[in-house]
Amino acid sequence: MKTEVKEMMMEQCSVDYAFQRIGGKYKGRILWHLSQKTRRYGELRKGLIGITPKMLTQALRELEDDGLITRHEYIELPPRVEYTLTPDGRELVPFIALLSVWAKGQMRKRGVPILTKHSEDMDYCV
Repeated sequence: MKTEVKEMMMEQCSVDYAFQRIGGKYKGRILWHLSQKTRRYGELRKGLIGITPKMLTQALRELEDDGLITRHEYIELPPRVEYTLTPDGRELVPFIALLSVWAKGQMRKRGVPILTKHSEDMDYCV
């Protein structure tokens, strides 16, 4: 007979917990791009300025491990992988948009140029 033992978890600050899951340089932008539609790896790589393939792969794995995105691998030639937001990931979209509004105001105050370049179907930044 197997006995289930509940692991003792320490209390955490909710803000720390949130930023552990979505913190980092690229995760917010990845989530934003996926909020627009399901995307292939190559689309994300092209749309995320300044990210290396290694960092993109790492961030995608972390977001998948945290249950914020799903990865669907198609068994075909050439191989195709698509990423989409989970319901938990979709819940974050309005908060990312609010952070963007706040950040743009801060950037204007400090004279920091705001990235406005867009492709046909992808905002490069929120």
